[in-house]
Order: sequence, then C-alpha cells, then structure tokens
Amino acid sequence: MTTRGRFIAFEGGEGAGKSTQSRLLAEALTARGLDIVTTREPGGTPGAEALRALLLDTALDWNPKAEALLFAAARSDHVETLIRPALAAGKWVICDRFLDSSRAYQGGAGGIGDEAVLDLHRIGSDGLLPDCTILIEVDPAEAAARAHARDGDAADRIGAKGKEYHAAVRARFALLAKQDPDRFARIDGDATADEVHARIMAALAPLMEGA
Repeated sequence: MTTRGRFIAFEGGEGAGKSTQSRLLAEALTARGLDIVTTREPGGTPGAEALRALLLDTALDWNPKAEALLFAAARSDHVETLIRPALAAGKWVICDRFLDSSRAYQGGAGGIGDEAVLDLHRIGSDGLLPDCTILIEVDPAEAAARAHARDGDAADRIGAKGKEYHAAVRARFALLAKQDPDRFARIDGDATADEVHARIMAALAPLMEGA
C-alpha cells in the first residue's frame, strides 16, 4: 500500500518570498529522497493556468465575488487533476498559495467573508486542506520593496492594489493563523533567504519524522 504524501502550502502577502522558499524547500526534500511536486495557485494545470491569466490581467476588473468564483474553479481543477493524484501516489506537494490566499484576499480584503470562500472550497475541492501552511510574515515596507524590485511598474492586477488592501490581507492572514495554530507555521521572513529556509525546516521537522 502506498503511503499518502504530504501537502505543504506557502502563504503570505506580496513580496514575502514564497516562491524562493518553495524552491528551497523542494530542493531540501528532494535531497532527502522524497518525491516532490511543486505547483502554484492560481495555476498548476492547463485549465487553472488559463484562469490565472484572466484573474491577473490588469485590463480586467473582476469584482470580489467573481474573483472568488474564478479562484475556486481554478483550485477545483488543480486539486482534482494534480494535487489529489500526487498525494495518493505518495508524493509531497509544495504549493505556492492555496485556499488561505482566497480567505485573505477575497474573503478578507475583498469583503465577501470567510464563510463564502469556505463554501466554495467545500463545493469545488471537497474541503481539502494542507497538512501544514507556512505563513511567511515580512515587514510591510520590506515586502513592498521586494515586490517592486521583482515587478517594477508591471505588477499584476491583484499586486497593483493599494496599501490599504494589502494591509487588510496581512491582517486576515494573521487572524487565520491565530485561529488555526495546529495547521499554520508562522515564519519571520525578515532575514536572508537561507535563514528563513532554516526556520521553515525547523517548523516542518515534526511532519518529516519518519519520511
């Protein structure tokens, strides 16, 4: 019998370093002999990537409800096509953003509420949750500087939203982590990439026991 894999999601605001840390974690776990799948949201499958292009297009102006529906649709395809099969095959899935981004962005900053986002997730993805959600928390000024260095003046539609919106996102992420401490690992991201990686590995040690 194949042992179920593990599902790790990275969360945080713009410029938190999620993509870098996802890559470093994948490299570290691969070196331990684990079979790793790295993916992202929105995206990860052809259908979800098509929806990603629509969601992040600066020429479009989706309202928060439409955003939430599109994210839920992309996630449903992602979960059924890639994530669940990989976990069933014993692979470890590392995902750059998952449900909690929808809860923070559309549910919190977008104002549609947590219950609505969770209902969509229950319908679209049967309520799948990560085994561990790594929330990287960075000083807002530092995060803004990193995001600008990465994107310049070409931020996507959500990244280009104002400071108040992103402050509301950070506040909602913090609230979610406080409400569910057993699933979230809150990581101080105000350090070098290697230092943050070491903190993440320490937080994941219990999950990796016996792996």
